[in-house]
Amino acid sequence: MNKFSYKTILVIMVLFFVEIFSQSKSGFQIARLKYSGGGDWYNDPSAEVNLLNFVKNETTIKVNPEYVFVEVSSDDIFNFPFLFITGHGNIVFSESEVKRLKTYIERGGFIYIDDDYGMDKPIRREFKKVFPNQNFIELPFNHKIYHSLFDFEFGPPKTHEHNNKPPQGFGLFVGERLAVYYTFESNPSDGWVDKEVHNNPENKRLEALRFGTNIIIYSLTN
Repeated sequence: MNKFSYKTILVIMVLFFVEIFSQSKSGFQIARLKYSGGGDWYNDPSAEVNLLNFVKNETTIKVNPEYVFVEVSSDDIFNFPFLFITGHGNIVFSESEVKRLKTYIERGGFIYIDDDYGMDKPIRREFKKVFPNQNFIELPFNHKIYHSLFDFEFGPPKTHEHNNKPPQGFGLFVGERLAVYYTFESNPSDGWVDKEVHNNPENKRLEALRFGTNIIIYSLTN
């Protein structure tokens, strides 16, 4: 799919910001979500910056490639259309944080979760509080998120090996809209960070960056 067919994304993105969110600086930005429970929500801060720079170079989307984090309890979450959750280990949402996340999602916000290792049980437990009537369901390989710009015929790439299991992508929905996307045994955000951090092969880094670009484009156009 030709990347230049996405020139209309800028118009869509601007409408998205105007109608649903405000953002103090111009350009699309990802906010890292700071959570309680002891997990290292803050690991690999270069990930979002490198991904946004890649998006800037590969598409016509205007971005603000700076690392920023927000706390669930802060109204600042409503300033960002895209929240990113990652880390190792536990994560806990309070009752008020659950309500806040539900409001964020229902207003059109998108959340991407990447299990960096050891987050699967806590993620499923905590998001069951947000969506008590839903379970994460695995997305079919023909879902739009896998083909929004680059084609991923078999779903999420395998960027970082954990337990020798196949990579999977799961979702939670508001109506027909994929509102929360969760990658397990895939860990593409490891491929976004500075090369010297994990020493991933260049082809794996490129694959991960392309996959991250797909997630962003999907979030902006759906």
